[in-house]
Amino acid sequence: MGLVRRTTTRLLALLALGAAALTSARAQAPPSFAELEAAGARLGEIRISPRNIFDTGNPNEDKPLFRLANTLHVVTRPEVIRRALLFTSGEPVSARVIEESERLLRANRYVYDVQIRPVAVRDGVVDVEVVTRDTWSIDPGVSFGRAGGANRSALRLREYNLLGTGVALGVARSSTVDRRTTEFGLSADRLFGTWGSVELTRASSNDGRRYAASVVRPFNEIDARWAAGVSVSDDDRIDSVYSAGQAQSQFRRRERRADLFAGWSAGLVEGWAQRYTVGFTRVEDGNAAEPGRTAPAVLPADQTLLVPYVRYELLEDRYERQFNRNLIGRPEFFALGLNVRAQVGIAARAAGSTRSAWLYSGSVSRGFRPDPGRTLLASARLQGEISDGAARRQQAGVAAQYYQPQGPRRLFYAAAAADMLMRPDLISRLELGGDNGLRGYPLRYQAGTRSMLLTAEQRFYTDVYLWQLFRFGAAAFVDVGRAWGGEAGAGTPWLADVGAGLRIVSVRSAFSNVLHVDLATPLNAPAGVSKLQLLVKTKTSF
Repeated sequence: MGLVRRTTTRLLALLALGAAALTSARAQAPPSFAELEAAGARLGEIRISPRNIFDTGNPNEDKPLFRLANTLHVVTRPEVIRRALLFTSGEPVSARVIEESERLLRANRYVYDVQIRPVAVRDGVVDVEVVTRDTWSIDPGVSFGRAGGANRSALRLREYNLLGTGVALGVARSSTVDRRTTEFGLSADRLFGTWGSVELTRASSNDGRRYAASVVRPFNEIDARWAAGVSVSDDDRIDSVYSAGQAQSQFRRRERRADLFAGWSAGLVEGWAQRYTVGFTRVEDGNAAEPGRTAPAVLPADQTLLVPYVRYELLEDRYERQFNRNLIGRPEFFALGLNVRAQVGIAARAAGSTRSAWLYSGSVSRGFRPDPGRTLLASARLQGEISDGAARRQQAGVAAQYYQPQGPRRLFYAAAAADMLMRPDLISRLELGGDNGLRGYPLRYQAGTRSMLLTAEQRFYTDVYLWQLFRFGAAAFVDVGRAWGGEAGAGTPWLADVGAGLRIVSVRSAFSNVLHVDLATPLNAPAGVSKLQLLVKTKTSF
């Protein structure tokens, strides 16, 4: 009995010591940023710790291939990360600003993971560590996709983080159902330590070429006070008019565009930001029959528009952090706040335009939480013009996305979209097919002045992490849609398809879009439409 009592006493003492140590550790753990903000703390030292692609201290990542990748990769320079932060030493702690900084950092392709954490608190001052982990930023190789019975392929070499500077530089050769293109591109954010960005593109195709350049200082954060920029583009190409998945006519189109703008804001006030922008746009649009091609019965009229405009934006600062929605195993930020955008411009013959018109556009979006866990995102948009006393060239649309988690690894997703053209150009049409929503049909299979698309998916997110490189998911889906109205869309039926697919994400690469491999079958297709469609494509989401 004495031995039992002594053993029991020792066990209780050990448990008491363990509980005390745990309590002490908890007591010494730094408080959260929200707690620090409430206490009026200020930011002290900000330590930047960019890290390589793989953590070789983790046995699962301490592999010869991963060590080689780390050796070949140039880690992002600390000043690149520091310039992306919205906070500096000496400022009061703001949990909102720190969270927004994380969102901005995660938006960079060359960053895989971000952690911003307090590491020491003393006398009302908190030191902060910003830890980032890079992606493999060189994108070499070949890609292939198939949708709607048409193939597309690309051969590319692109560096998203040149020498750790955040500059992207690349060249690519691609082939689609429309054209074969060789493209060169250069882009750089936060140019010369500012929030300015520059982007240059030059592309040559078998049917034309395209040049584009822009220098922009955007509203870089929701509390930004000003923005300005200039952009130009010149696009010469052959456009096709489709019916039942086949090109019925083609014509040459050349679009030249230049835009100059400046905007200002009072910043974030009680959770809302209002922005005002003035600008000037010049658009030249020319259309012509192409020798050797079947032209439409009537070509759109050539036009030149010189349009001064004003724009108003209203944004609500409300975001939600989630996992396993449109990505696999990575945090996502859903914008749930109200976002309103309205723009009005005027073109006048007296100022050099080929016609006089009021041009307008607008959009509104908002997120909703029907109950905890479920998310509904809704949006609407409208654009068009008023000329000769009538509304013309109008396009209106509404869309909604619904997410209902069924556990950490399953989710029901539904989406609906409807669009309408009113008094459009002679060749303007809304198209539906395997390349844009109806996965069981050829590309651009239906066209008209009205369209509707409904999608339901049962999504599955696995915890498979193959070679610490690839994450996997799957989906079973149903699509229902129709495009109708106008001469081309008269009498078109509703179409539906069912299918299933695999989702693969290369999470450690800068080009980590979601690879979709889908098999779909049409439910009510007419003769001549294949009973099984294979779709292989990359998208930005699940």
